[in-house]
Amino acid sequence: MKSLIQAVVVAAALAAPVLSFAQSNAPVTRAQVRTDLVQLEKAGYRPGGDDIHYPAAVQAAEARVAAQNGAASGYGGVANGVSQSGGSRVSAADWNAMYSRP
Repeated sequence: MKSLIQAVVVAAALAAPVLSFAQSNAPVTRAQVRTDLVQLEKAGYRPGGDDIHYPAAVQAAEARVAAQNGAASGYGGVANGVSQSGGSRVSAADWNAMYSRP
């Protein structure tokens, strides 16, 4: 009985990765493709016009469409705001005031 339980656990552990990569293989219809293209065009993408910025342009348009549809990824929402890293904004006088001995 103990070996049967171990065999079931091992089989489940080996089958889990296979199930986690499952995707729907449903074909995309022509109407769905046209709808997606219209949404991208409304978001500012112009197909066939600018091959120099192709990947960046279509990805930016897809991000705008996803933001409009509220379809953010499962890892967090759309980040609004500004983030800065690197240089310090502490002046020399402030630095000296912080670390000088009284």
